[in-house]
Amino acid sequence: MRLALEEAEAAQAAGEVPVGAIVVEGGAVVGRGHNRTIADCDPTAHAEILALRQAARAVGNHRLPTCDLYVTIEPCAMCAGAIVQARLARLVYGCDDPKAGAVRSLYRIADDPRLNHRTEVAGGVLAEECAELIRSFFQQKRS
Repeated sequence: MRLALEEAEAAQAAGEVPVGAIVVEGGAVVGRGHNRTIADCDPTAHAEILALRQAARAVGNHRLPTCDLYVTIEPCAMCAGAIVQARLARLVYGCDDPKAGAVRSLYRIADDPRLNHRTEVAGGVLAEECAELIRSFFQQKRS
């Protein structure tokens, strides 16, 4: 999660919402990303999506069943859907997102039994540190 926080800080330095993500396979980082929606002029350029794309290229497969994703905030519906499509083994996230979270807060996409894959989910890892990064970013934007 510390590496994901570093990615989130890179997003913040670039003026993006500070979200970072890391994909790990067998203890090695195979994908990383941070929000780039503004820089890429792409509404899908969320940290999770970019990290999953990089990981898929690195392992040579669009399915990532032996990989874990670490992300600083609870994924949105788009990212949770991508997690299911990638067949990730596990998702570990920092803070909950009561406005857009789609794995625990608003929806339970990652472990919905109606879908063809369920991903193990663990939330609350370095939650306060992750939440503070987001809070401070939006406080600065408002002032």
